[in-house]
Amino acid sequence: MKYIDEFRDMAVATKISELIQREARGLKMVSFMEVCGTHTMAVERFGIRKTLPDNVRLISGPGCPVCVTPKSYIDKAIAMSDIKDIIVFSFGDMLKVPGTCSSLLKQRSKGKVRIVYSPLDAALFAEKNQDKKIIFLGIGFETTVPTVASSVKYAKKKKLKNFFIYSGHKIMPPAMELLAKDKEVNIKGFLCPAHVSAIIGMKSYGVICKKYNIPCVISGFEPLDILQSILMLVKQVKSKKAKVENQYSRVVKSSGNIMALRLIREVFSINDSDWRGIGVIKNSGLVLSKGYKDFDAERNMDLPDVKTSVDKGCICGSVLKGIKTPPECGLFYKKCTPENPQGACMVSSEGTCAAYYKYSLGQK
Repeated sequence: MKYIDEFRDMAVATKISELIQREARGLKMVSFMEVCGTHTMAVERFGIRKTLPDNVRLISGPGCPVCVTPKSYIDKAIAMSDIKDIIVFSFGDMLKVPGTCSSLLKQRSKGKVRIVYSPLDAALFAEKNQDKKIIFLGIGFETTVPTVASSVKYAKKKKLKNFFIYSGHKIMPPAMELLAKDKEVNIKGFLCPAHVSAIIGMKSYGVICKKYNIPCVISGFEPLDILQSILMLVKQVKSKKAKVENQYSRVVKSSGNIMALRLIREVFSINDSDWRGIGVIKNSGLVLSKGYKDFDAERNMDLPDVKTSVDKGCICGSVLKGIKTPPECGLFYKKCTPENPQGACMVSSEGTCAAYYKYSLGQK
């Protein structure tokens, strides 16, 4: 298949749904988790949950990079933007996330925060404005890390002294492993993230299959992709033999993107990282390596201490872990909306709350 319409064929979708119904007969309740924000949006947009049998449950996980960024990171980024001669650069979906006392969007009105589509834009700005200190907010999973690494290498090549990265990058497999052993979530299969997998390949999910006997299927984003991936998971559960399968083979290769992986390993080192609502996960984050430490904002700048408040009433953490759904939150659709978000899961275009609002309750 070559065109999007082919992956949205209703007749084919109906046949796959019927196969899922047939294969799932006799199974006890199984919960499959998608850990990619784009999958979450597609699931809601195309009403995929409604096509599944009663004993197959699809739950959303921590697949939105903005959503899993802790509030303390936002508060510190806001504090950075208040410092004289510092300009903070960020991807646009970070700006509306509420901090304790403000947001990056409010700081933008002061001219201290700018939106870019590429971290290289921030490096180029730093090169032309060397009287300013430029801090780029490094947010995202393995998908966006190579672009940040490239910007850091450019800055080193140009010997820039005013370009810095405030790294909040996360690695997905350790979070998946943490959820795999969580009995409260009780996951029986993972729809693995396609964008991340295009970079890291298939091997990283092998531990989850072998250690926890949980099937993993790398899935594309279109309705037929997701339905086929769910069918593959159901078949694995029935066989009681967990393995890593690649439904999205037209994009994802077994070894991933070798050049991107080399770039990540050169510029970044693995460390522990704090995930919103989940806590610190061992070896789940990235910081600049020793060879590039001069571009690390936290190591090279005298940054202010910040006090972060606890979100009252927001259950974003439980939503990110798949324990609860957005409608179970007392703020959802009442006080918390895309125009007035109370938590990160409503802010991002990949957030679970935003997906539910836009394609489910938000349409009523």
